[in-house]
Amino acid sequence: MSADALDSFVAALDASGQEIQTLMLLRHGHVVLADEWAPYRLRDRHLLFSVSKRFTSLRIGRLVEEGKLFVDDKVVSFFDADDLPDKISDNLAAMEIRHLLTMTTGHSQDTVEALSRDRRMVRIFLGLEVEHQPGTVFVYNTGATYLLSAILQRITGETLLDYLRPRLFEPLGASEASWEISREGITKGGWGLSLNTESLARFGQLLLQRGSWDGRQLIPASWIDAATAKQVPNDNEDNLDWQQGYGYQFWRSRHDTYRGDGAFGQYCLIFPEHDAALIITSASPDMQATLDVVWEYLLPALQGEAGTALPRPAKLEIAAPGGQAPSGDGRTYQLDPNAASLSAVRLDPDGTGTFTFEVSAHDFDTAVAPGTTQDVVCAPGGWRELTDDLMDPPQRMVTNASTDDGGAFVATFRYLETPYVATFSCRPDGDSLAIDVRYNVSFGPTEFTLRSR
Repeated sequence: MSADALDSFVAALDASGQEIQTLMLLRHGHVVLADEWAPYRLRDRHLLFSVSKRFTSLRIGRLVEEGKLFVDDKVVSFFDADDLPDKISDNLAAMEIRHLLTMTTGHSQDTVEALSRDRRMVRIFLGLEVEHQPGTVFVYNTGATYLLSAILQRITGETLLDYLRPRLFEPLGASEASWEISREGITKGGWGLSLNTESLARFGQLLLQRGSWDGRQLIPASWIDAATAKQVPNDNEDNLDWQQGYGYQFWRSRHDTYRGDGAFGQYCLIFPEHDAALIITSASPDMQATLDVVWEYLLPALQGEAGTALPRPAKLEIAAPGGQAPSGDGRTYQLDPNAASLSAVRLDPDGTGTFTFEVSAHDFDTAVAPGTTQDVVCAPGGWRELTDDLMDPPQRMVTNASTDDGGAFVATFRYLETPYVATFSCRPDGDSLAIDVRYNVSFGPTEFTLRSR
């Protein structure tokens, strides 16, 4: 491959506005491109969101090969009366494993938000109205993948992570793998998996090799062929690369490719024709825009074409905010429980800020006990590195303190094992402190204001 073409691809991604964090490209089993935008690192775990679904699919494939599960099995057959609704509708009774795999359960919208209402997520899913006949309508449905994980756990007696660790993650060298567990003790399946970029690249290579790894068939080749083929149409989706068909938890893409992707720009994109796998982690506001860059700059390189020449940036980094150092009044401000988990703030005259975060009883993504606190310090200059000990397992993060055009004390927190960045713009307001909170990406509100008491 042309080094200039690869440099142009990196330059185009860097200029795309999609905040690329790490990147790895494999070709014919070799790493031909590996880049990280400091302070992000290829070797750090990264939250993959819906890329997780592909691993759940491959676990289903193993059970099918072993004869422990069939794609035409009825979903309700795996659950007892305690989980099932009093009256089972015809559509729920008709729902099969294949409908969970292909996102054609018959629901009119994603069920994942409904599942968060109570710890008994399986019972909630089975109790929702199934508006359409299963198999007739494609609706992206993360709750369906959660139910697959629940079924797998009932069949094997092991969580999805426990089952996959010796059978997939360890052979791939992915010992760092972690996966969130729901409040009812089930691996989330459709989200919550964290791997580093290098491990995800090896997973991409496993797909190219149709499940074979170091002489072992980790996943049946026939299952990978079926899972990555177009099983159902999905032209009701909005973006072009999301309209190319859906397999068993895999998206089809343009140019005869397929992929797993996750919220805010996590990609495992497979080019079977070119024997290549592309891994990207990012904090992307527009996932289609990133794929458009791939088609414009990387695809020609894979095809041996020159493409558009762009100079590679001298340094790949996400720089810390600069400018004038902030200053505080030295007071400590207390806050009532809030969506940011922020309980206290002290802003010192030397430009250092101390932000106290506290785990609440409503924080379900960590096993850390409610009431546990951590002081997170930010200071002007470059990124200050520390560990977020309120996450389980603890995660790497960096902080910075700066000032905005209005003179506010701005604290920036980058959670490096996720795409998330939080900024807290603090302004004294009489005897209290007003804090404008902003997240770069979020499933909920990205901006809100807190006030100290």
